[in-house]
Amino acid sequence: MTSTVSPSPQSPSQRTIRQPGPAAAERIVAVEARGRDIAFDLEPGRLLVEAVREGLAAHGFSAGVVELGAVALSPFAYVMPALSTTGENAAFYSEVFRPAGVTRLERGALTFGERDGGAFFHCHALWAESDGRVNGGHLMPGETVVAERARVTALGLAGAGFCAVQDPETNFKLFEPAPLGGPAPSGEGTRALALRMRPNQDLFGALEAFCAARGIRAARIRGGVGSTIGARFEDGRVVENFATEVYIVDGDIRPGADGRPIATIDVGLVDYKGGIARGRLKRGDNPVLMTFELALEVVDGEGRSG
Repeated sequence: MTSTVSPSPQSPSQRTIRQPGPAAAERIVAVEARGRDIAFDLEPGRLLVEAVREGLAAHGFSAGVVELGAVALSPFAYVMPALSTTGENAAFYSEVFRPAGVTRLERGALTFGERDGGAFFHCHALWAESDGRVNGGHLMPGETVVAERARVTALGLAGAGFCAVQDPETNFKLFEPAPLGGPAPSGEGTRALALRMRPNQDLFGALEAFCAARGIRAARIRGGVGSTIGARFEDGRVVENFATEVYIVDGDIRPGADGRPIATIDVGLVDYKGGIARGRLKRGDNPVLMTFELALEVVDGEGRSG
């Protein structure tokens, strides 16, 4: 094991992992966009990355975040979080696993964008394999094929997207928000922001502070793919294993009693030993491990998009 968790009993959110590179001054990368709720079918026989690209394109989008339900996949390939053996990264990936038969997702979240000039996604999910084994991890875009037609929902993004860039801090190539096709259009759709949170900051605290600074009182969290340093749940459950793959099932930002934004986030995750957990995360005690990307769909105080 080449990295260590450094918990602080006085301040749980200070639980950190040493990264191999220098920490960037900008801890949240954000680009303004317009977003629109859409739904489309994933066509069987298509690589999942192509099926998503085609579905978004049919609605006029080249970027977005997708919420996956009971999608059947075969062939299917994935990796799990793993310890780093070289010291070049704080944590790494396992070997690629390719279970036989049809794998059926339980839930998952997918960020769609671009890498090296081509379509790409970052997707974490939980699923059941053909032998009934429940598992989870990081789906491989080039080896995962849609087995049955499935309907999915998404937030299509205009004016911003996600592009994979080399990140010196983590020594990984990671999705970051980037302007897409010029300024965000001011017409159709709602105000949205494409976000990436960097390591060693509490997921809740970072989101809440960001929204407060931007005057955002209420927002829906759309998509949501990343990793946390273990996990602490609202009901007291604890995931001690520090390397996780996390997706957001549901999340929002709402004004608290003092009017400041408060986040609520439900997740599914798998840790590097194969442990699976689901539930509502505890505020203030879930720092980001490597990255967390998502979209914020801004809503007004009465819950209407705008």
